[in-house]
Amino acid sequence: MKLLENKTALITGASRGIGNAIAKVFAQQGCNIAFTYRSSVEKANALESELKDMGVEAKGYKSDAASFDDAQALCENVLEDFSGIDVLVNNAGVTRDNLLLRLGEKDWDEVMDNNLKSIFNITKPVSYLMLKQRKGSIINLTSIVGMKGQAGQSNYAASKAGIIGFTKSIADELGSRAIRSNAIAPGFIETDMTEELPEDVKKSYLSGIPQKRMGTAEEVANTALFLASDLSSYVNGQVLSVCGGLNR
Repeated sequence: MKLLENKTALITGASRGIGNAIAKVFAQQGCNIAFTYRSSVEKANALESELKDMGVEAKGYKSDAASFDDAQALCENVLEDFSGIDVLVNNAGVTRDNLLLRLGEKDWDEVMDNNLKSIFNITKPVSYLMLKQRKGSIINLTSIVGMKGQAGQSNYAASKAGIIGFTKSIADELGSRAIRSNAIAPGFIETDMTEELPEDVKKSYLSGIPQKRMGTAEEVANTALFLASDLSSYVNGQVLSVCGGLNR
């Protein structure tokens, strides 16, 4: 029996990076996948085909997680196409890095809308469904930066810290209905985003990691698999760091 056999997960921002890896790991464990993307139709179609080839149902939805109306419509569409939502993975997010004195209001608002407001937008309608089901697992992607801060990322750090507070509050609200809410805090992970960093910046990050290497998206995805499955049935309101010891 696979860990997520006959379950359905909704994963936001799955066309690349960590969200993409989570979708594939979940599908390998028998989970049907509904996922969102914002712009790349080609990548979304490729992922949908790959997931279906694993023998599960899969469908991509073009949706802006920062839009409350888009989120409501998304959940309605997912319910029409799938029998329910057992797992919600809030992964969509952006960065607009700059030092505070150079940071514009637009950059602040865009990060807050995409990283923090988006979680409210999606979790609210999904929680109604999970309350009716009297079960569910909500997994929010935060960041080590949200726990320890980072120069040049005050907007990103604030949004990710907010996710931690939201996660713990929802765990308190919904835990009595067998709905768990947990967060994953990735550290320095190999993604398209980190690939663009200058080599000197990468070396600086690596020097502070006890394992002396970057993590992989699959390692984050395996943590999400644990939180999505019954293996973590008594884990609620927690933040699991996947950082090679960076946050210790």
